[in-house]
Amino acid sequence: MNTSGHARGRTRLPSQRKAAGRLLAAVSVVPALALSGWLIAGLPLLLLGRFLPLPMAVLGGAAALLLCAYGLRRLPEAATPHRRATAATLAVALGSGVFNGLLHGEQLIVRRDPSTYAQYAVWLARHGSLPIPVGDFGGPDTALRFDSMGFYAVDGGIGPQFMAGPPMIHAIGHWLGGVPGLLLVPPVLGALAVLTVAGTAARLAGARWAPLAALVFAVSLPILYTSRTTFSEIPSLILLFGGMNLLLDARARLRAEPPGAGLPSAALAGLSFGLALLVRIDGLRDVLPVLAFAGVLVALRRTPRARPFPEGRLGVPLLTGLLVGGVWGFTGGYVLARPYLEYLSGSLMPLLAICAVVVALTVAGAALAPRIAARARRLPGAGWLPNAAAALVVLVMAGFAVRPWVQTVRRDAVTPEDMLTADFIEKTQVANGLVPDKSRLYYEHSLDWLLWYVGLPAVVLATVAAAVLARRLTRGGLMKGEAFDWLLPLAVIGWTTVTTLWRPAITPDHPFASRRLVPIVIPGLVLLAVWGLRWLSRRLARTRWFAARPGRSRAAVAAGVLLLAVPPAITSIGTAFSLVNRGEAAAVAGLCRAIPANASVLVAERVTGDRLTQVLRGQCGLPTARVVYPPRSDVPRRADVLRLVEAVRRTGRRPVLLAAEPEQLMAYGPATRVMSLHTRQDERSLVDPPNGTWSLNIDVWMTVPTD
Repeated sequence: MNTSGHARGRTRLPSQRKAAGRLLAAVSVVPALALSGWLIAGLPLLLLGRFLPLPMAVLGGAAALLLCAYGLRRLPEAATPHRRATAATLAVALGSGVFNGLLHGEQLIVRRDPSTYAQYAVWLARHGSLPIPVGDFGGPDTALRFDSMGFYAVDGGIGPQFMAGPPMIHAIGHWLGGVPGLLLVPPVLGALAVLTVAGTAARLAGARWAPLAALVFAVSLPILYTSRTTFSEIPSLILLFGGMNLLLDARARLRAEPPGAGLPSAALAGLSFGLALLVRIDGLRDVLPVLAFAGVLVALRRTPRARPFPEGRLGVPLLTGLLVGGVWGFTGGYVLARPYLEYLSGSLMPLLAICAVVVALTVAGAALAPRIAARARRLPGAGWLPNAAAALVVLVMAGFAVRPWVQTVRRDAVTPEDMLTADFIEKTQVANGLVPDKSRLYYEHSLDWLLWYVGLPAVVLATVAAAVLARRLTRGGLMKGEAFDWLLPLAVIGWTTVTTLWRPAITPDHPFASRRLVPIVIPGLVLLAVWGLRWLSRRLARTRWFAARPGRSRAAVAAGVLLLAVPPAITSIGTAFSLVNRGEAAAVAGLCRAIPANASVLVAERVTGDRLTQVLRGQCGLPTARVVYPPRSDVPRRADVLRLVEAVRRTGRRPVLLAAEPEQLMAYGPATRVMSLHTRQDERSLVDPPNGTWSLNIDVWMTVPTD
């Protein structure tokens, strides 16, 4: 919905084409509005211990409907809406949802982040409150551990590791269809993300380019990967790009309608941006440019020379919505995920310091805007600035390209968590046939990740587009239609892309590490590449050789479409049709059936304790604890196990012991195998794009100690 031609074409567009443009506008903001309403209502209910189906259906549903009603009022149509373009975009989104739904994963056994999110969602759907109670094991004992992978010991019980936003969203599926319903929520969110990104492309490049953006985005491997299991990145993407769409709509309304028409959309945009913190605490970095942009708008409103510029009126509502959403995010993190934030303090505290500096500069800039503008008018013009801005974009990308030849990123393991990561990297290096070096992080190859997942043509076109747009903005195009539309998206995409490529801050095996590119980097590069293709095609069409024969221009555009769509599809094809973690849901259900209903479970082995403690507690509904094991051992002392068994008996419940091998249980009674899972898991590739899967075998044995 390229707003620069909105008013000019309103009266000439047929009603059907207007409807098509407004449909595309609507379906690309409804996901963000609905999620915002759900999260606004959900967090207070969760803090009160009432995150239950009926209260959320009433309050969450009402909040979602209310925000949608305000966000969809008098939507602008696209500058060149086309029913076929809208239909093609909807078809891509539907195909994405169906395809990923058929091939969705079943990560329920806790090994990495998706299963932690899944178990968090299972607990919320069934109980609606935190912390998670530990159950009665006959009193406190130094040999008892209630924490496990992804779940911390907190005052009053157990606290999940991550932010509460994604589990509150995924819980909807559990309420509607149990565990199978929960596992189908990610494909639905993935399809909504396709619509959201396509809507941003329609607003910034024109509706006819939306299907291409949707297709290139949907076939990228990281998008497929995070749309098949319970990650946080796709909901974060919907909120961030949905916020951009709402802000672009606010500007279109402000220009085309009576004063004040766009202010509610600006507030809703800020709310959507702010609530991204409730989904991922890393969202704080992503929304920093939004804070600065809101300050620019406020400053423009206070600058006499810019008062004819009506967009300045959007600053206060945008800032207000951002503040409200940010309060929700920080409250959820501080109250429900404090141990997780403390674990991230090494990177979170510098980010908070940067945020404080941005706030201070924003306030000072807004307060001093009239004086700054008066002095700026007396300064000589900087004619070199546009070319310098464009050159800087190219130099930054060139720097990332040569980085592997001048830097090897390493980290010395200091904390226990760092040591575990280092050991994991070393084992993965051995499996990949690489020289073992547990200090390597492989961050210097982050640009290679983009080349794998979106392709060289897209990266080059996106770089060219960013350089052209940066030049236009610094050449005085800030107050002009298309340049202003791109100011915030370019700032968010540029800032997050550079900081993410410099320090991805994730275990560097793929496809797992590719999730870091999902919320901003990949959709941002796709948007820039599509806009770059449009810009290049228009320039070529004006040349003599192409203008003489229009068919040549169409052929050039078709070639550009193939260059954008084919490379990411080639990378994705290696795993796009692979089923991973299938059978986990049935295996967990069988485990729950095999354990007596009145049991209290003691896990007498390290790996099983990491993987299944919360699964047993959440999905099976059984009090579960781990027995502490001595250093350099995976099994506990026999005396500790026997003492805890007797303590459980005194509670009137039946003690049950679990371990990975029967030999670990033979000292306590005959062992029975209660889980035998043979499935496939995601590959762990360090220096090449993933193109296959690895085997995964999990066995669990049980014994019921006799008196």
